[in-house]
Amino acid sequence: MSWQPDASGLEQIIQLLKESQSPDTEIQRQVQQKLEQLNQYPDFNNYLIFVLTKLTTEDEPTRSLAGLILKNNVRAHYNKFPPNVGDFIKQECLKAVGDPSPLIRATVGILITTIAAKGELVNWQDLLSALCVLLDSEDYNTCEGAFGALQKVCEDCAEQLDSPQLQQSLQIMIPKFLQFFKHSSPKIRSHAVSCVNQFIISRTQALMAHIDDFIQGLFSLANDDDVEVRKNVCRALVMLQEVRMDKLRPQMNNIVEYMLLRTQDEDETVALEACEFWLTLAEQTTDCREVLPPFLPRLIPVLINGMKYSEIDVILLKGDVEEDEMVPDKDEDIKPRFHKSKVHSMQNDGQQQDGEGEDEDEDDGGIDDDDALSDWNLRKCSAAGLDVLANVFHEDLLPFVLEKLNELLFHQDWVLRESGILVLGAIAEGCMSGMLPHLPKLIPFLTETLNDKKALVRSITCWTLSRYAHWIVTNSQQSGHDLYLKPLMNELLKRILDSNKRVQEAACSAFATLEEEACTELVPYLHYILQTLVYAFNKYQHKNLLILYDAIGTLADSVGNHMNKPDFIQMLMPPLIEKWNSLRDEDKDLFPLLECLSSVATALQTGFLPYCEPVFHRCVNLVQTTLQQSISYMQNQEQFEPPDKDFMIVALDLLSGLAEGLGSGIEQLVGKSNVLALMYRCMQDSMAEVRQSSFALLGDLTKACFQHVKPCIAEFMPVLAQNLNPELISVCNNATWAIGEVSIQLGSEMQPFVSMMVGPLVMIINQQGTPKTLLENTAITIGRLGFVCPADVAPMMQQFTRPWCTSLRNIRDNEEKDSAFRGMCAMIGVNPGGIVQDFIFFCDAVASWVHPKTDLKEMFYKILHGFKDQVGDEAWTRFCEQFPQPLKERLSANYGV
Repeated sequence: MSWQPDASGLEQIIQLLKESQSPDTEIQRQVQQKLEQLNQYPDFNNYLIFVLTKLTTEDEPTRSLAGLILKNNVRAHYNKFPPNVGDFIKQECLKAVGDPSPLIRATVGILITTIAAKGELVNWQDLLSALCVLLDSEDYNTCEGAFGALQKVCEDCAEQLDSPQLQQSLQIMIPKFLQFFKHSSPKIRSHAVSCVNQFIISRTQALMAHIDDFIQGLFSLANDDDVEVRKNVCRALVMLQEVRMDKLRPQMNNIVEYMLLRTQDEDETVALEACEFWLTLAEQTTDCREVLPPFLPRLIPVLINGMKYSEIDVILLKGDVEEDEMVPDKDEDIKPRFHKSKVHSMQNDGQQQDGEGEDEDEDDGGIDDDDALSDWNLRKCSAAGLDVLANVFHEDLLPFVLEKLNELLFHQDWVLRESGILVLGAIAEGCMSGMLPHLPKLIPFLTETLNDKKALVRSITCWTLSRYAHWIVTNSQQSGHDLYLKPLMNELLKRILDSNKRVQEAACSAFATLEEEACTELVPYLHYILQTLVYAFNKYQHKNLLILYDAIGTLADSVGNHMNKPDFIQMLMPPLIEKWNSLRDEDKDLFPLLECLSSVATALQTGFLPYCEPVFHRCVNLVQTTLQQSISYMQNQEQFEPPDKDFMIVALDLLSGLAEGLGSGIEQLVGKSNVLALMYRCMQDSMAEVRQSSFALLGDLTKACFQHVKPCIAEFMPVLAQNLNPELISVCNNATWAIGEVSIQLGSEMQPFVSMMVGPLVMIINQQGTPKTLLENTAITIGRLGFVCPADVAPMMQQFTRPWCTSLRNIRDNEEKDSAFRGMCAMIGVNPGGIVQDFIFFCDAVASWVHPKTDLKEMFYKILHGFKDQVGDEAWTRFCEQFPQPLKERLSANYGV
């Protein structure tokens, strides 16, 4: 006899389900309590499946709700269900897959996939075969319900299905799905394509065996009348392009033609799926260059057309509301911010680091400027498509763009004008050299457009101008500020005080980009800039305040100690400190404010001293509190929430900023606090970003007040050595840098620790694909260890000389480079044979110095001439013939060899 419900129990549960649909929050709370109590009874879940699948007298929303509550129970504690309850639920699900109601069928499908996702697919032996049998049912509801369930299972459990235990089932399922591509029902055709799509990216063998049939099936559905089918076909072709381009190539012209048509589909969701195609095609640069050129005259106008706001967008973005600065922000409108932990890096000759940072900020302000719209839409996708194609075709793209641009930029309709300005921003990076002749007219035109009467036009213009900031600054350095930089800066500062919040936000972000490019070029205007930013403090609502902090922090990073003037400090610090005092320790608005203060403290140097003590103590307190919360959580996870470690990371970074800015001025505060003990605990934290920031702080405290760090060195060193793991680039980078700073302070007392450091550092410097910043820091630290303990490091010279020299030749002359090269000279003194096989690389690295200090130049001179004397003139001349001409000339001019 299968399980049967007790009548009064059933009544009670139905009553509860009805009450839970009440809008009254008090009733909702009581229902929640009762549900938790009922979960103590094992067969409560039997009642729920009974209501969902058997109780056809009840209304559908109540039955569906029973299923959703059961789904939550399965997700939370399925492994605690008695076996007979689990079996009963599974058997009833399979019986109800073909329920006449679409809502109940969908709920049963969700329940099935939730059980499957709990790792139950392998244990639910008959699930897949039973659903596959039901696909052949004459009854539409049964076929559709089974397919709906299979689609959800394929989506949620693709990895399980591809496991050895289930591969056999998959080999039967995929050909079966392909047969349904020709089914008369669009819903079933759509399910069938969607099921197969789940196995493309993972290159599942069962699909690859039938790949030709699959692609043929897709082509046969290309012009299907159903939106969902077309969407799934486009999605499949986009993914196949990533994993099986070889199969698409023979048909590529037809596919491009098809995608061009679909990118203009009247249904925007289909157009969006199709538009993704151009993004993935651009990643396959060779194919893209081969296939697309004949299509560009038609494709570019389609993408540009997709970049304009739709009528719905304008309504959602309140495009007709020009002034909203007095309207407070809702908390849900404010995206969570993520703090980027401090990374120590060098200044290179190339200035701009080659995009290797793990946490580079994508500059997609214009493409990603409409928070009120869904995260990803046709406008953003079209703009991103134009951007990536501009990076493939460069100025070859311009004729097709400019033709459209002339029509858009001067259009009467502001929506079209706005899209034209977005186009200019999207092509800025890829088509820059082709745009150069147009910029002298375009930049003043855009600067003027910052006064447009439509807020959405003003905001996109801010972003587009920021994309040309590099050109504007470079031009101003050559031919004065009056033509472009000064007018742009004036207009952007006005827009920072705009009466529209979206414009304020765009202007602040654009100004931050301008600050990064212009650096000290802005020094003459500091008073005016600070005046504006401080005024914005009192004007801005919550969300834009957070962006304002970023603009102030970036300004401090860009102009450095030029900010350390009494009247600047008097303008800037009171509003920042007032904010700082008003925020509670658990308020996440502290993150951007602490980041900002860190930059300001580093820039103001001793000018920050009057504000230092309360800031220092609060940071120490934030670290201590977070560590304490972490211990409480580890000891009792039921009772405590895990702490948000970002508070600790940001506080460590601000302490670093204080140490870097104030130097020895921080010494007394460190001496009177337990900051070193806390830092030691952070250095061993399980979270990489915490360790990363603690190593940066160790390096900065070592430079600022080593007398307090020195007593703890024996504990610190093994922890630093354990973190020389290049898989965590930024952690490894900061640990490496800190070791170098400690060695300079410790001198020969570093000797006991050298052996644990050198091996991993040599491995890192020789590893393929190590990012540039890490290579440079590793080379400097090896050099510094060689400087203080040459006898310990010199025996390994042959293992690192070549990568050491090539890493350091591009760094500007500075103290770190100086100490590293002194180390190399000391090691050559101990082990001259170690340099012989790579001497040409050493010569090249020496020649990279512009102004070495006199005694360092003398060392270089002795080594070069010593080598020349040893091999004799004839061999030296032969050796020099390998040198490129500029290297010969520099060595001859500076060292007479």
